[in-house]
Amino acid sequence: MKKIVLAFILMCTASAASASLEIVITEGVDSARPIGIVPFKWQGQGALPGEITDVVMADLRRSGKFNPVPVSAMPQFPSNDGEVNYAAWANSGVDTIVVGTISEDGVDRYRVSFEIIDVLRGQQTGGASRALQNGNLVASNDHIIDTRQAVINGADFRQYAHRISDVVYEKLTGTRGAFLTRIAYVIVRDRERFDLPYQLVIADYDGYNETRLLSSPEPLMSPSWSPDGEKLAYVSFENRRPQIFIQDIYTMERTRMTDFPGINGSPVFSPDGTQLAMVLSKDGNSEIYIMDIATKSLRRITRNRSIDTEPSWTPDGKSLVFTSERGGKPQIYRVNLTTRKVRRVTFEGEMNLGATISPDSQQMVMVNRTRGDYHIAKQPLDGGAMQVLTRTFLDESPSIAPNGSMIIYSTLHEGSQVLSLVSLDGRFKARLPATNGQVKSPSWSPYLF
Repeated sequence: MKKIVLAFILMCTASAASASLEIVITEGVDSARPIGIVPFKWQGQGALPGEITDVVMADLRRSGKFNPVPVSAMPQFPSNDGEVNYAAWANSGVDTIVVGTISEDGVDRYRVSFEIIDVLRGQQTGGASRALQNGNLVASNDHIIDTRQAVINGADFRQYAHRISDVVYEKLTGTRGAFLTRIAYVIVRDRERFDLPYQLVIADYDGYNETRLLSSPEPLMSPSWSPDGEKLAYVSFENRRPQIFIQDIYTMERTRMTDFPGINGSPVFSPDGTQLAMVLSKDGNSEIYIMDIATKSLRRITRNRSIDTEPSWTPDGKSLVFTSERGGKPQIYRVNLTTRKVRRVTFEGEMNLGATISPDSQQMVMVNRTRGDYHIAKQPLDGGAMQVLTRTFLDESPSIAPNGSMIIYSTLHEGSQVLSLVSLDGRFKARLPATNGQVKSPSWSPYLF
């Protein structure tokens, strides 16, 4: 029910807070896999009430894995398997296509059907083939990778298009798609024009359906999603000092979690959602603490005279990685929460900070400074060579998609702070410039549906 309410809120606020982010692909599409997303055939009266094909094409292109064929280059426009000219598609260099139809199914109700088709296998078998089953020849459609249909409302076209993209991505890569996710971020508007220039915002992963959760005259920082995707933890200076809050994104109700003297920063939910790791200086030094959310009881994790900050959980919840200056310059350390044993895990470059762990626990993504440049880099969590992924300027605050395929981060572009995307292998890059304001502190949501 909460998700339905949020969807309604997003639809109602879309016109008042229209998307200020637009993904601009900057690198990596040419090396991606060609795929044909054929315009779905509209079988109703009048104009098509919503868009599906363009959204799916954009999703798959932004994933860095696929390069959808332009409509103008398609050899034909089939709406189902029986209409496909397999040789024509194979000759155009496309091995997979998605075809579909949209028809009316009542008042403001629409039936969407689609098929994912293996062109090369279909070419070999001539479409529907015969297979031996229990000693008998039966029709076989094993060249159809998947086929689905659903009845949706007129307002659900974009959301269902993301769902189609998720299905296609998972069927062709073996990894769950992350197109039905959201991002949280902070926008800083012009202080001379806005009384409340700091805004905490959530939006679809592609910048659509932007919704403001909070506006403040003072800085907002470090949003972090709960593992159920229903809450955000963040730092607010609206009371003229840093305090950590948790806010429900459906009811907008929020709870102040900390109000200690000094630093209250970098909140991040544990994988089970019951605890918050954070940075506090209430005892005189910047240290890592863990708070039980239900009772607000605190457990101090680090004890060191140097600055410890930016905690992040490992997916199993048994360790934290964090940034510390205990070795002289900021580097990434890992602490076992049972034994409290701390070990350093980064050694390359002048400094490393702001680490986060990929969902499969294999990679650690961080900000690396080498020769004065701050770039997003990755390193195997259990040790190994570091790989620098970006060439943008002054990169910070990396956050990983829940399927581990992409990283969103803050960077400078032509003097403005914007969000950018880079694939975990570093080959695909895109930029999400804002039309009004500086955008920073991105956080990618978990899976929501």
